[in-house]
Amino acid sequence: VQLQACGGGLVQAGGCLSLSCAASGRTFSSYAMAWFRQAPGKEREFVAAFTRSGASTYYADSVAGRFTISRDNAKNTAYLQMHSLKPEDTAVYYCAASARVSSRSTRDYDYWGQGTQFTVSS
Repeated sequence: VQLQACGGGLVQAGGCLSLSCAASGRTFSSYAMAWFRQAPGKEREFVAAFTRSGASTYYADSVAGRFTISRDNAKNTAYLQMHSLKPEDTAVYYCAASARVSSRSTRDYDYWGQGTQFTVSS
């Protein structure tokens, strides 16, 4: 599966932004989808994901209550809606897919989008 993330840009602190991740392929619904992010000089970190069944979601503590992951299987697209943004949310955001397992580890995801950058100004 190929993933294409978009929706980055510049937003003020306290603002909101949505990212999307379009996937190729006919079996999108069978993949566990997740979002990760990587700030300059830091390792890539988990943000949000669906469970393997797709029935539930889970989040990093740093974004819980502010970010929402969703997906539209009919459109082969996953989304990340973000509000109450903080400067520390500034990063390149990556969508990822796994046919095997849902987890918080980058090692478990087989497919990655190219990343989309957004900056939160204070």
